[in-house]
Amino acid sequence: MKLTKRKGFNFFRSYFDVYNELDNDADKIAFIEALLDRQFSGLKPTELTGMAKFAYISQTNSIDSQVKGYEDKTRERLDGRAYYKDDKPPTEGVKLPPAYGGAEPPTEGVKLPPAGQVEEEGEVEEKEKQQTTTVIKEKIDVVDFKNEIAKEENENWRNTWYMKLKVKPKSLAQLLDDFNLHLGIKDESERPKNLRNYKSHFYNWCNVQERYGNLDRYKKGKKQGAL
Repeated sequence: MKLTKRKGFNFFRSYFDVYNELDNDADKIAFIEALLDRQFSGLKPTELTGMAKFAYISQTNSIDSQVKGYEDKTRERLDGRAYYKDDKPPTEGVKLPPAYGGAEPPTEGVKLPPAGQVEEEGEVEEKEKQQTTTVIKEKIDVVDFKNEIAKEENENWRNTWYMKLKVKPKSLAQLLDDFNLHLGIKDESERPKNLRNYKSHFYNWCNVQERYGNLDRYKKGKKQGAL
């Protein structure tokens, strides 16, 4: 039996709607268990897959806000860790104990690595730059697909997308940004590998968002084919 101090939480209508959109019992059970574990134990799901994972992600903001509200009010963490406002431990006024019993670390008798093993400042900066570039490259892959869609040769696809979804002008760019954020939390193996695959995933994602009512704010105005 899992123990918790929390007495209850508001079960939003959106949780119920998302639950009913799931096609099979396994996904429904996985979604509900993840929701309850987060609300009562503070545990974020790490093993959700498929539609159950997508359903939970669509409700993450509401779920996390409820958990944060409870923890801020009670000043206790549901997962048993020490509570800090906004999860930031205090630093001001905290004195660290002197190293080796003194105010300064000892230098006498300490062996330094050979000169050949000491990295020059420029080498360290270059390594950090390379690491940063690698991280940025991983993050902009999906942005490249968005830029491809904006090109003239994809105008027919854009026009068809606006026609089918019946959304207002200039909605595509915002929805592509939201979709890229969604892809950002997925494993690398689950992300689209080419533009055709990206378009297909994006269109399916839009259909799911429409079923949940998340496209309602884009539904006014005349449709057009520009980004």
